[in-house]
Amino acid sequence: MSNVQTNSAISVDCVIFGFDGTALKVLLVRRKTADPLYHDSWLKLPGAMIRENETLPEAAARVLEGSTGLKGLYLKQTSIFSDPERVNADELNWICEYHGIHTDRVVTVGYYALVKLDRNMTDYTSRQGAVWMNVDDIHHLIMDHMDILSDALTVLQKEVLLSSTAFQLLPKKFTVRQLQNLLEAVFGIEIDNRNFRKKLFSSGILIETDEMERNVNHKPARLYTLNKSAFGKKGYGNFRMLSEFVNL
Repeated sequence: MSNVQTNSAISVDCVIFGFDGTALKVLLVRRKTADPLYHDSWLKLPGAMIRENETLPEAAARVLEGSTGLKGLYLKQTSIFSDPERVNADELNWICEYHGIHTDRVVTVGYYALVKLDRNMTDYTSRQGAVWMNVDDIHHLIMDHMDILSDALTVLQKEVLLSSTAFQLLPKKFTVRQLQNLLEAVFGIEIDNRNFRKKLFSSGILIETDEMERNVNHKPARLYTLNKSAFGKKGYGNFRMLSEFVNL
């Protein structure tokens, strides 16, 4: 790292989404500083200045691996945030001091990633000092990270309606209720259970397994897997059936 030059004007910030079965969560980290004048309890999205010898996707993948310990996760670029005023003077001083650089402004490129939020993941991120917060409970982040988060959520919603993206957040085998909970969490809506199940089963995107839930305090539900071959076929392969529930 010490021999790699850091670009002093371009950064990447990653919105890392996870789903715990009921709520959509985002991984946040605390701004690292020893200066008591800074609010080091303020939370931010994981991010980094890019290195001169890497591409933007490589920088985002580096941030993602450092935050989750995993490689090869779903990662998608969202928007470029280039407002000259996006970083105020105090925050710019912190960036320069922390990264050992000098710059008058920083342009950042947003990315979002999807991870399966299980015990191993939460244990790992906890050891890193990071926290998973419900999207609905996040009201303040440093700089323009709220804008980056909001933008990523909008992109995620559109991707979910057009592809199998949502399944990146679910276990390989899941229940219909887990899928419904995920869609409700992503879109911030309530979905009629009977209507949803009817449309879902007629879509052909699920494969029924012979397995049931285990270790639950209610009647075990059937487990399903994704029918990948259904995606892309005319009339199948997306959640446009949600159009009556989602006003996008």
